[in-house]
Amino acid sequence: MTLWQAVGRQLRHPSGAGGRLAGRLMRLANARPNALAVAALGARPGETVLELGCGPGQAVALLARNLHGGTILGLDQSEAMLAQARAANRAAVAWGRVRLCRARFEALPLASASVDRVLAINVAYFWQDAGAVLGEVRRVLRPGGTLLVYVTDAASMRRWKFADPETHRLYDRAALSTLLESGGFRPEMTAVFDLPVLPGVTGLIARARKGPAVAALDASGLEARRRPARDCPAPEPAPILRPVAERDG
Repeated sequence: MTLWQAVGRQLRHPSGAGGRLAGRLMRLANARPNALAVAALGARPGETVLELGCGPGQAVALLARNLHGGTILGLDQSEAMLAQARAANRAAVAWGRVRLCRARFEALPLASASVDRVLAINVAYFWQDAGAVLGEVRRVLRPGGTLLVYVTDAASMRRWKFADPETHRLYDRAALSTLLESGGFRPEMTAVFDLPVLPGVTGLIARARKGPAVAALDASGLEARRRPARDCPAPEPAPILRPVAERDG
């Protein structure tokens, strides 16, 4: 295995000391893509937002700072990344605004129709069964909910030695559109556009919207909406703020 292949494997599934280093590099390399993708997501106050592949938690932190009254769920398959995400979002986790847990993307530990928006930044390269992942995304999205996928364009990625076919599936605009269709998103409800990221680096953002519900929710469906997660551990209770007079006394 070459050094660049080892780097690609760590980016796909960070672990150990190499994974911790990969997380630090992700924070640097993904700073602008994270900011652009979070802005394009357009989350609104009070919404529940899920990030697939939250990595070291940079986008989660951006959402926590800007999404008032909402809940951010961060899922990753790497415990090394979740440890960094918890450290980066310690206060928001303590207050219950952010919930982080380890999960397989092909079997999300979330109730159906429980999420308003889903964000996936620089992670689609690694989906071995993209149809299954996107099928789960559609399941957990509420009717009218939005998925936003960010990837670096294939033409830019091919210049980077770590983007080996063994670890990375590359996308141009057509391939990204096909990806969304493989998950059941209708072409008329999807859009893909270019986004300049850095000189010589082009990003792609794909936005897909889940169609409205065909039938009214039954009682079990309404109950599912009240339960945003089945298996993600509940956050620790937030500290209770005492009145100023009591604190000073």
